[in-house]
Amino acid sequence: MAAQEQSVLSPETVEEVSRLFKALADPTRIRILYLLSRGECSVTRVAEMLDLSQSAVSHQLSLLRTLRLVKYRREGHTFYYSCDDDHVIHMLLQTIRHVQHD
Repeated sequence: MAAQEQSVLSPETVEEVSRLFKALADPTRIRILYLLSRGECSVTRVAEMLDLSQSAVSHQLSLLRTLRLVKYRREGHTFYYSCDDDHVIHMLLQTIRHVQHD
């Protein structure tokens, strides 16, 4: 493949990248992903830590799960969420460090 052909992204790739950045543009989702980057949490724990309703947290986690940014496991009636994409979490943490850098 010629170098010029490699420099053009497919429309599918552009759309997927756009979806990802839109997801990361939401303050609540940033807070959730940051919390989950520290370890697995139940929906209840996320809601408590971030002072949000369980409904709001569940809604955001559902979207993040659709984008394959988080995964969950079920234990009885409790769902535990964790990060499912180290690349995105690394990017998020790097961005946070960049913003906090003096």
